[in-house]
Amino acid sequence: MNPAARAEATSVARPVPAGRSPLRFSHLFGALAVCAIVGPAFAGGGDLQPTLLALTVILVVAKLCGSLAIRLGQPAVLGELAGGLLVGNLKLLGWHGLDFIEHDVVVGALAELGVIVLLFQVGLESTLGQMAKVGLSALAVACIGVVVPFALGWGVSALLQPEHSWYVHLFVGATLTATSVGITARVLADVGQSQSPEARIILGAAVIDDVLGLVILAAVSAIIGAADRGVAAEPGPILWIVAKAVGFLFGAIAIGSWAAPRLFWTAARLSGGGVLLAVSLAFCFLLAWAAGAVGLAPIVGAFAAGLILEAAHFRSFVDQGEYELEQLIHPVSSFLAPVFFVVMGFRVDLSHFANVSALWLAAALTGVAILGKQASALGVFGPGVRRLPVSIGMIPRGEVGLIFANIGLGLHVAGEPIIEPATFTAIVIMVMCTTLVTPPLLTWAFKRPS
Repeated sequence: MNPAARAEATSVARPVPAGRSPLRFSHLFGALAVCAIVGPAFAGGGDLQPTLLALTVILVVAKLCGSLAIRLGQPAVLGELAGGLLVGNLKLLGWHGLDFIEHDVVVGALAELGVIVLLFQVGLESTLGQMAKVGLSALAVACIGVVVPFALGWGVSALLQPEHSWYVHLFVGATLTATSVGITARVLADVGQSQSPEARIILGAAVIDDVLGLVILAAVSAIIGAADRGVAAEPGPILWIVAKAVGFLFGAIAIGSWAAPRLFWTAARLSGGGVLLAVSLAFCFLLAWAAGAVGLAPIVGAFAAGLILEAAHFRSFVDQGEYELEQLIHPVSSFLAPVFFVVMGFRVDLSHFANVSALWLAAALTGVAILGKQASALGVFGPGVRRLPVSIGMIPRGEVGLIFANIGLGLHVAGEPIIEPATFTAIVIMVMCTTLVTPPLLTWAFKRPS
């Protein structure tokens, strides 16, 4: 039984712990009183009404399509992505009733929060000791999975777009380096492989991949920006970005490992319910904020936070009758993670397939994007570790690839855009294809005999 299912089963079967009172009439009366006071503030609807409708649609689509995917033998995340893609493209049939979801700021924020909580949950299922055992392999997988796709992406762009400058080829190569750890993490959870050696290598490599990809993106943007100003790029800012990335990871793990036991020892002495969940989420959000503050993706900090926290830190809470943290975080993730995946599918515009020249470039980029990550299997070593699931788990570009493409739209050299509409379309199609093919391929790879 996978951790999510085990958490659900335990939460149903477990009696109310000591120190907790069952639901009473006073509780119900208090809730009604709060509704009576706060309710009129929302009676006029305001800006919250579209968000409420959007969340209703997203959650219904997520559960219906996720259930259908499970019945077809696929992970739920594939159904959530496909459901978002279908609903988001109803506008191609002439109906625009749900277009507002794409522009809802609150829904977008909840989606980003969903992938942060998901990566925190994934980190909780691993320990520093487990990651250390696969650290060198994860580093090798990440480095190969960055260098090879970068070179192949540059080559494809140069071959199919010879009229463009080498800056375009440089940026196209950079967009192929990233790995969407959120997609792979969800599939690993769906197939019950979150704690396998392959999963630890994939997740460790994906985090390193994100760091390396963001460093490359910053370096490429600096080079292109300098060319647009007519000057040569200076190495100082690029080296500073690299130093910040390395310093954050080592600093967060070192300081967090020292501070976490003391933080939770103090928190265990606070009165009231929900202290463990609140303090843990605060710790996650703090490291996610710190990662963003130094120019890294917040998901890197969230994964580091989960990796730092271990069961020993929560023993005093469990002794007092609290649930395990993995059980407490599961309902939060069950709500927020599907929002992220449905919204990501919603943002894919199928009208991009109407551009024939872009389709050729997209097909080539998709091919080398998949092939380049397969080369990362050469970095897998260790007894009993299967290479195929690792290399497949590195395929999806997901939200990270879309971030790269959007940044490219804002870069220019001598007034000419680096990423033209056809190139952008090809990159979006590549991101979509690599994202959608990974769940079924990864499920097949784990079910395949060794």
